[in-house]
Amino acid sequence: MVPLKIKTRFNHSFLMKKVLSTLLLIVLTFIIQAQIVTPIKWSFNQQRKNDSTEVLIFTATLSGKHHLYSQFTPDGGPLPTIFDFKKTKDFKLIGKTSEPKPEGEYDDLFGVTVQLFKLQRVEFKQEVRILSSKDFKITGEISGMTCDDQGCIPFDQEPFSFDIKGNPKASAVAVKSIDTVAAVASNKIDTPSNVVKATPENTNANCKDIVIEGLKQEKKEESSESYWFIFLLGFGGGLVALLTPCVFPMIPLTVSFFTKSSGTKKKGLLMAITYGLSIAGIYTLLAVPFIVAKVPPDTLNEIATSAVLNIFFFVIFVAFAISFFGYYEISLPSSLANKADNASNTGGFIGVFFMAITLALVSFSCTGPILGSFLAGTLATNPDPYNILFVMLGFGSALGLPFALFAAFPAWLNSLPKSGGWLNSVKVVLGFLELGMALKFLSNADLVEQWGLLKREPFLIIWALIAFALAAYLLGFIKFPHDSPIKKKSPIRYILASTFFTAGVYFTSGLFGNGLELISGFPPPTFYSYAAKNEAKKENSTGDEHCPQGIPCEHDYKVAIEKAKKENKPILIDFTGWACVNCRRMEEGVWVDPEVKKIMSQDYVLVSLYVDEKAELPKEEQFVSCLTGKRVKTVGNKWSNMQVVNFQTNSQPQYITISPEGKLLNAPVGYTSKENYLSFLKEGISKNKQEAALN
Repeated sequence: MVPLKIKTRFNHSFLMKKVLSTLLLIVLTFIIQAQIVTPIKWSFNQQRKNDSTEVLIFTATLSGKHHLYSQFTPDGGPLPTIFDFKKTKDFKLIGKTSEPKPEGEYDDLFGVTVQLFKLQRVEFKQEVRILSSKDFKITGEISGMTCDDQGCIPFDQEPFSFDIKGNPKASAVAVKSIDTVAAVASNKIDTPSNVVKATPENTNANCKDIVIEGLKQEKKEESSESYWFIFLLGFGGGLVALLTPCVFPMIPLTVSFFTKSSGTKKKGLLMAITYGLSIAGIYTLLAVPFIVAKVPPDTLNEIATSAVLNIFFFVIFVAFAISFFGYYEISLPSSLANKADNASNTGGFIGVFFMAITLALVSFSCTGPILGSFLAGTLATNPDPYNILFVMLGFGSALGLPFALFAAFPAWLNSLPKSGGWLNSVKVVLGFLELGMALKFLSNADLVEQWGLLKREPFLIIWALIAFALAAYLLGFIKFPHDSPIKKKSPIRYILASTFFTAGVYFTSGLFGNGLELISGFPPPTFYSYAAKNEAKKENSTGDEHCPQGIPCEHDYKVAIEKAKKENKPILIDFTGWACVNCRRMEEGVWVDPEVKKIMSQDYVLVSLYVDEKAELPKEEQFVSCLTGKRVKTVGNKWSNMQVVNFQTNSQPQYITISPEGKLLNAPVGYTSKENYLSFLKEGISKNKQEAALN
């Protein structure tokens, strides 16, 4: 009976093959990462000089023949070592950061005499004046580069943090000056009508954060309804994953194992419930690091819009799609699988937990792409670490719930359809859908980097071809390696085939002027197309203005301020993104409305600020945000930082109306209906007229 139990529990040896292959990939990843040499490591220490002075010590340890450059390098030379401190009212820097005496050496690569350190251990010190009587932290980042005879490796945003004990002699009265950002965050001004002025740069000379002064700051709390929606979204993804060949056959096998081998019905039910909860818990735990690390929304936004990451996902999803089609499968020697199979008989609830881990690993080839699609879509809509948590919780709950329910009601197992060729058909259909999603990731990278490789027309053509191919597959005209012969086409096949064929026709209609509102946000925007380029040529324009729906727009806040004053119009700030799905939905579903378009074109100065624009700012315009402490290096960083500083959110789209003098006119709105957006625009115009009458 024991061998029978083992067979019932694991069904086929391919399960353990998948487990071991996945584990092998993980081990190889760690081995590769271990071989990457980190040329510099930083350690931090501190010394108390007296009650009011602390000495911060930064120690760089260099490996091999790598050397580090001084803080003071000539123009045209290498990147200097820079210490960026996040400034607060609790402390003040005393002088500059001290360093050992560097060596002067002419560098052929840079063509200048550089100042560098060839020691393996370099120590920097910074004295600070303690202005607060309470304990606090000093944080910031280090950037620079290290070089050896083979080349150079830059490092950026190396974080540091020091715990500082308060100065018992410090007086709160002594601190009389509070910078503008702190004043903004203090919430002293209660109503938007009290906003005094919007300046292109902060009045604090040491700070370059763009601040709408006096704007009341209210921390944005994600509503419970929103999180419930995210949870249900993840739950839906989990239900889809249940219908894959990696998961579905395991339901009756696993439940049967618990009910028959546990001894009593009560114990079997308890073990099955534990199994289901373990599955949900495992997926949820994967999201915990994002919460514990307190990953800020703008960081997640940068990750979600990274061209490198989007291309990586494109390659991965194409690989998964080909695997879904049945052309290859990762496997290990059967001898290893057999040894692992014999060693896997761990009893009790600990064994149940490891069975859940086994399911999560062996089913990853099916569940991973589905989960990845839902995660990517959620992050693109609203980059919030808690959204990751709720998607994972929903996904894991949907996977774990059937095991608990069928263990509680074993008779339901008889109502389940039997495993068969239809499961492989589900997998192949998902493969086609993965190809469509992979194209979206490639489109995101192309949009962000503005390569012009995948404009709207070729995107729609490929999507249409995928839809037609899917319809042909469902009708039996296309075969894949593991497909069973279709003896009789069910009504479901005909319905799905008709649906996908209709979708292909719908996608094709977008080539002939159809706005495709049903899928707005997924294809590249209408202004990112060959048709728009040709139209621009007829009008003697460059076609690079990327102003949606032909509405005149600016892309620089300072320019918009000057234009608004000149034309005496209010400003409509549009915080948007190249890879923002809901932004495209608003532009193609709401902005296209004749009344909305007329008001935006004639009554506002529209400034569209792309938070994922990767163009680098000139060196003299780069800075470290006084509020977030992050380095602002790109145009997108600048607008993202502006949104976070003023509105404490980095969710796009977000629309704000301000007067030419910089007064906030009404409450900002995000993704909304045409009626609400039109009301928002009209209210802004009305409030602007009231402000003009008062002045």
